[in-house]
Amino acid sequence: MVEVRIVRLHQDSKIPTCAKAGDAGVDLYAYKSALIKKNLGRQVVPTGIAIELPEGYAGFVQPRSGLAARYGVTCLNSPGLIDSSYRGEIKVILINLDPFHDYMVHKGDRIAQLVIKAVEKVEFIEVDQLSKSDRGILGFGHSGR
Repeated sequence: MVEVRIVRLHQDSKIPTCAKAGDAGVDLYAYKSALIKKNLGRQVVPTGIAIELPEGYAGFVQPRSGLAARYGVTCLNSPGLIDSSYRGEIKVILINLDPFHDYMVHKGDRIAQLVIKAVEKVEFIEVDQLSKSDRGILGFGHSGR
């Protein structure tokens, strides 16, 4: 179990919660209402909370599948990355992909999921060439449809 310190930036901010036992992500809630216009409208929606992740961990803000499937609303910067050194308010960039209908986010709505994961520190070592692999330099779409 990883302990994450959390501050409500407003008395009525909602603490993230799991919808079901065993969920990998916790739901993030809108602190303010926001209208997201149809056809690529976007809004930065505040959650009213700030967290302190332990060093060696990061938070990843991801879309809610129900919002995407039913309304065409998803996270624009997905996954949004929260570094362990960040102490500001968590905000979610939502975009409305529906070409015909605006979407209204109401205060208290579940707007995204937060997944917290351990992350490794890396050290880059410059070399003259990389080792061979079966894939090699083949990129996007190399394995077919």
